[in-house]
Amino acid sequence: MQRLYDFLRRHPTWVDTFWAVVLFGMSGLSEVSMDGSPDHHGSLPAGLAVSTVLSVVVALRRRFPEPMLLVALVTGLAQLVLDVETTVADFAMLVITYTVAAVGARWASRLALAVSFCAAAAAQIRWPQEQAGFAGQVAIAVFQTVPFALAWVLGDSMRTRRAYFAQLEERAARLEKEREAQAKVAVAAERARIARELHDVVAHNVSVMVVQADGANYVMDTAPDQAKKALETISSTGRQALAEMRRLLGVLRTGEHQETGEYVPQPDVEQIDDLIEQCRSSGLPVDFKVEGTPRPLPSGVELTAYRIVQEALTNTRKHGGPGAGASVRLVYFDDGLGLLVEDDGKGAPHELYEEGGADGRGHGLIGMRERVGMVGGTLDAGPRPGGGFRISALLPLKPAH
Repeated sequence: MQRLYDFLRRHPTWVDTFWAVVLFGMSGLSEVSMDGSPDHHGSLPAGLAVSTVLSVVVALRRRFPEPMLLVALVTGLAQLVLDVETTVADFAMLVITYTVAAVGARWASRLALAVSFCAAAAAQIRWPQEQAGFAGQVAIAVFQTVPFALAWVLGDSMRTRRAYFAQLEERAARLEKEREAQAKVAVAAERARIARELHDVVAHNVSVMVVQADGANYVMDTAPDQAKKALETISSTGRQALAEMRRLLGVLRTGEHQETGEYVPQPDVEQIDDLIEQCRSSGLPVDFKVEGTPRPLPSGVELTAYRIVQEALTNTRKHGGPGAGASVRLVYFDDGLGLLVEDDGKGAPHELYEEGGADGRGHGLIGMRERVGMVGGTLDAGPRPGGGFRISALLPLKPAH
């Protein structure tokens, strides 16, 4: 039974053909009276021809709704001309009216509606009820018009419903595409963020390790204690870099995040002290001062401040030359956090800082500007009067809208 139902759903023309045969049979039985004469005005062949054509209209109504409407209209006019009174086959007029209102072109739907209001009146004029007066004739015409109007209204409501569901499906598909696009943008943004994190972690820690290794190599024979201390610094710095890289790569591998919604590692401004001490132990003199009243800050602002200081000191080690020193100022304002990092080294061309180093492969100031822009802050970087380089940033407590 279910197979039959599925088959009929996939082949609606078979259903229409079945009902067309039923309609033709009922019409044929009503065409002839008990004595074999036509049971209506007009000849029997004309009546059978009308019934046949209208049955074909029912069979093909869904495949060719507009042509079948025109065929039905021509058949109705032929009935009027040939004096073939309305029969059971004229039920096809209601069916085709519903069909074009539901699935046909707009012009066909409007034409069917107009003809629906005229058909009953024309039939009543052609074959009047002699026993009814004028008022009765009008009442009969109106009564016969109601089924046509209801058929058109039902078909038009089905068209509206289909259009509504089609709109919902189109909207759902569009929203799904938008969600996919947003997901891709989010993935790209997260990959860019992790790339910045990896650059800062690798550039800073490897720079410290290179400086310590050069120092250890230089004093290996003359001051073995200093060389040993340098090797210990290299070891601890390498372990720290590996731990941070492992956590970052773990995010890429699993795609999971912590309950706080932030990915590790997340250094904050309190760890700037450790960063300064690490730089000092590697041979870079750093003067560090905090102004204002320290207070909790948004995690994004704290991470940005830490990375800016880290990148600035890394660039000082790369480009400052021997004997260079740096100073770091951390200023708490009422509405934000200020950063000022300066060095008195020989510096490097501004273009190299923008490219992220002499190899042109890092992020450098571009990464800093991206970080500051993410929290709605401002960054100013350039050569310092009297030599060296200066980086200043203002990080608001709330992102700019």
